[in-house]
Amino acid sequence: MAIPTKICGLVTGLVLVSSSLHSQPVSAADCGTQDTVTVSEFSWLSASIEAHVVKEILTEGYDCDVIMQPGDTVPTATSMLQKSKPDIAPELWVSNVVEIWGKIQDKGTVYKANDIFREGGKEGFYIPEYVAEANPGLKTIHDLPEYAELFTEPATGGKGRIYSAPPGWASEITISNIYRAMNLDDRGFEEKPFSPGSGANLKATIARKVTRKQPFVGYYWEPTAVVGRYNLVRLEIPEGHQPDRWACLTDSHCENPKVSDWPTGEVAVAVTTELKKNAPDVARMLERMQFPNDMMNGLLGWADEGSHESEAAAERFLEMHEDVWTQWVPDDVADRVRASL
Repeated sequence: MAIPTKICGLVTGLVLVSSSLHSQPVSAADCGTQDTVTVSEFSWLSASIEAHVVKEILTEGYDCDVIMQPGDTVPTATSMLQKSKPDIAPELWVSNVVEIWGKIQDKGTVYKANDIFREGGKEGFYIPEYVAEANPGLKTIHDLPEYAELFTEPATGGKGRIYSAPPGWASEITISNIYRAMNLDDRGFEEKPFSPGSGANLKATIARKVTRKQPFVGYYWEPTAVVGRYNLVRLEIPEGHQPDRWACLTDSHCENPKVSDWPTGEVAVAVTTELKKNAPDVARMLERMQFPNDMMNGLLGWADEGSHESEAAAERFLEMHEDVWTQWVPDDVADRVRASL
């Protein structure tokens, strides 16, 4: 029996609709905006890796149109204040742009979606892991005088050496004042902390010391490739951060310095409120985005040792640490990101 033309057309239409639905599955989360999403890529490795992670997840998982914009802390914060662009700055060190960030909050066009590092940014005195393991009594900066002899060098005349921050860095003043507060020059160490001359020289010194399995104690910060690659261990400062003491420690004219720990660096995933309004699913992902410090140190160390680009490090993160990033996104988004790797 012949099938009426109208029924035949109806069946054909249903088949085409069904085929279309199967070839383009409906997602639980999508970009939410047709506008291009701008992501700031800062010049240092951790921030660049995070920017590429954001780009990969937004592009492959949410079907967003994403472009990367070169940036840095002060100019990016200023641009977000004045223009509400870029849309996302994954590693904005709020503690370094306090005044600008205050104006941003007053204006209300940008917000902190999350702290990018689980334990925040850290600074302090570090020793190699092998030194810590061989000297279990060396756990805090107050233990240093007992181990001054361990840190002697041929040029120090039998005195221990503590490496300071590079010249011009704020922590150079802080370390000098902590040195005075602990009277380290009368307790087995040189008259003052030793200046490395530059950040590159400090990194090279640590690399040389670790390669030769020699003792080292000095300033560093994290998350960084140096801490991850050379397995540095931070000495505790039992006093914790005390704002009144800290105010004096950061003053080059501090008359009566007393020991305080560095404040934990506030490092924000900065996002425009316009993006949150237009792309709520993306905003929810950014509000969950966070890296454990140790994991980031290890990733940076891997990239530094192998001279890998940040894009390769981002891909490694997505491949090796599903337990972290899949907590940020719905299952369907995670599946699409996995398929893209």
